[in-house]
Amino acid sequence: MMRLPARLTAKLAKVRIGEIFKSAPENSLLHCVDPAEVLHPGSDAPISREKMQKLTGSSAPVIWIGGSEPLLHAGISHFVRAIARSGHFVFLETDGALLRRRIHEFQPVPQLFLTVRLNSVQASQSTLAVEGLRAARLSGFFTVIHSVAREDLDLSELPALRAFVLEKDLEGWLVTSGSASEAVARKTAEVRSLIPSSFWRQFSEHVEEALLLQAHGGELRDNPRGVKEPSTTAEAHEEGVGIA
Repeated sequence: MMRLPARLTAKLAKVRIGEIFKSAPENSLLHCVDPAEVLHPGSDAPISREKMQKLTGSSAPVIWIGGSEPLLHAGISHFVRAIARSGHFVFLETDGALLRRRIHEFQPVPQLFLTVRLNSVQASQSTLAVEGLRAARLSGFFTVIHSVAREDLDLSELPALRAFVLEKDLEGWLVTSGSASEAVARKTAEVRSLIPSSFWRQFSEHVEEALLLQAHGGELRDNPRGVKEPSTTAEAHEEGVGIA
């Protein structure tokens, strides 16, 4: 459990060292992209070359694709493949409902982590997500669970989720806060303590900061903590994805 490609570990360590010695901006591990803002079905040019160059030129080692549901976009597999080929690691966040149906469109490469939002394995609405995770594991993909803590999160279901992560031998478990409130932050810390890996606990903090910034529409120049501006840029030069 909790395996990571050596290249990803090395890249993350390099950025962290750069942050410590001020040769890299703080919180520059992730670059966030919402597929709804870069994939436009039916357009003559769903993704522009300029946007793709900006995305693949990001110094962040990890590109996080989330926000709107990525598996609702027809060109998402080509988009993911293009980013992975640029040398970045991709965390594709999905609710998992369509994962089993569309898993064949992706390739199980070390640069791709299929990341499924899941707070409970017992809830009826989680059935498709759990099935998608199992299908992804059987197909050889790196898989990660992303649990989002909110005020109404039922903490009693989290031990079962932890057992699921261990039993299914998933690569990782991320826990982030769904808001910046102190009450939710305390609940997040309690849930995060269940993660059986110090790396994924620490990485959860970086993911949380980037996602909260994206949700609030923040920008680097307005952010005193120096969080990297989330990108809404991308392009894929492959069949099924047009280029301006």
